Amino acid sequence: MERKIIDFHTHAFPEKIAGKTIELLSKKGGIPAHTDGTAEGLRKRLSEAGISLGVVLPVVTRAEQFESITRFAAQINEENNRLLSFGGIHPDTPDYKTELKTLSDMGFLGVKLHPDYQGVYFDDIRFMRIIEYASELGLIIITHAGVDIGFPDAVRCTPKRALKVLREVKPEKLVLAHMGGWSLWEEVIDTLAGEPVYMDTAYSMGHISEEHFMTLCRVHGAEKILFATDCPWGNPKQDVETFLSMPLNAEEQELILHRNAERLLNM
Repeated sequence: MERKIIDFHTHAFPEKIAGKTIELLSKKGGIPAHTDGTAEGLRKRLSEAGISLGVVLPVVTRAEQFESITRFAAQINEENNRLLSFGGIHPDTPDYKTELKTLSDMGFLGVKLHPDYQGVYFDDIRFMRIIEYASELGLIIITHAGVDIGFPDAVRCTPKRALKVLREVKPEKLVLAHMGGWSLWEEVIDTLAGEPVYMDTAYSMGHISEEHFMTLCRVHGAEKILFATDCPWGNPKQDVETFLSMPLNAEEQELILHRNAERLLNM
């Protein structure tokens, strides 16, 4: 029987800017890309890895990008071909409630935040009010967490800042990408393990130690971890193989590979 896999963290860009965007981001982060940046390129890589669905996470880097990025994300969802896009929002938007309600009314299931690319700390009131209202609307909120290799000197979503948001806002469907905080996994274990928050494995396979990964799976709970690659920055086929090499039992594998995502996405 074919194994079911959902990739909860991927990226794609409109065709007219995909090449330039990939080149810029690859140079900034000093890492190669595994697609050409287009939705079709992403579908190809996911298919090669045996991944049945990829969740696309757009990043709104300027408040005025909301409408154009929402149109692109809606187009992906209309095509309904191996990809499901969330919406995006910028913390400096003049009317965050209207934008979040628009996304909800259009059928988007979640919204992506990126404190580093958006230049705002995660526990800033601008993010907390977005997270609070998004939660009221039943939206999933997923945020970059930990070090971003393109901005290594400014970590705007640390485990402690994430914990503050959890304590003050109490979102039911918050996902901290990169196993709770890229390259800060000791702190993630000490600060966030066991808390009511999801973590995804994006760009973590091959970077996080097996010890840290297994500790989070067992102490935090496999039922709160989502398989993800961060493609085009992660290699889906390689990440699947690395994940399957971890000493998880069959139940834990199924939870992380697809069942947790299905529960969050109401599939």
